[in-house]
Amino acid sequence: MIRRVATWLVALVVLSAGAHFVMQAYRPQPTNDLTPTGLAPPSEVSRPPAQPTRSSVDRPQVDQAWVTRTARRAGVPEPAVLAYARAMLMSPKACQVGWTTLAGIGWVESQHGTIGGRTLGADGHSSSPILGPALDGGRFAAIPATARSTAWHGDPDWDHAVGQMQFIPSTWEQWGADGDGDGAADPNDIDDAAYAAARYLCADGRDLASSSGWSGGIFSYNHSDEYVADVHAAATAYAERSTR
Repeated sequence: MIRRVATWLVALVVLSAGAHFVMQAYRPQPTNDLTPTGLAPPSEVSRPPAQPTRSSVDRPQVDQAWVTRTARRAGVPEPAVLAYARAMLMSPKACQVGWTTLAGIGWVESQHGTIGGRTLGADGHSSSPILGPALDGGRFAAIPATARSTAWHGDPDWDHAVGQMQFIPSTWEQWGADGDGDGAADPNDIDDAAYAAARYLCADGRDLASSSGWSGGIFSYNHSDEYVADVHAAATAYAERSTR
């Protein structure tokens, strides 16, 4: 089997780190604007192997044996591992975003789409939609809904974060992408959401192989030092489990 990147070791940054609403691990905005930079250097983990066959829209086909093995070891649903790995392979090499980093975000945001007893299907959709609290200026920022955003979450007044990776609709408008080649970009499809998250993290040429690049990327996703630490811890745990 040809593996596009079988011999590469990439610095995956896994630093030693929703009825309508779903209880989520949202974090209040910090009082300062400082990006944390004191985390340890990234670990090195093998890049997931890609098979040579491609879909009609040129999406990499991740080796299924690797997906199954890694999902079992890490304790992450197979569809999620596939989504994270494929998003990694589709990202700019210079960004060096790791599947474990995306998994860390996926865990903190929605437990990989399984929060509240949900299940994650092979099609990348959770058994019921995942919506965050209303962004009504109470605990979180006030973001009025638009006709376009209401189509995602059903609230005509206030926006909600949507999907397994909890994208605010306006952010999805900019970064949403079709990660699995089905012709749609849907924040409720973890394949699309993971790829969009990778695109967001890699913006402006960010290098996630450095401590400051990784911390800055996660901090930009959610401006909270505590959030950065939570993602850090989850990503590190997945790296450790998957390499045993």
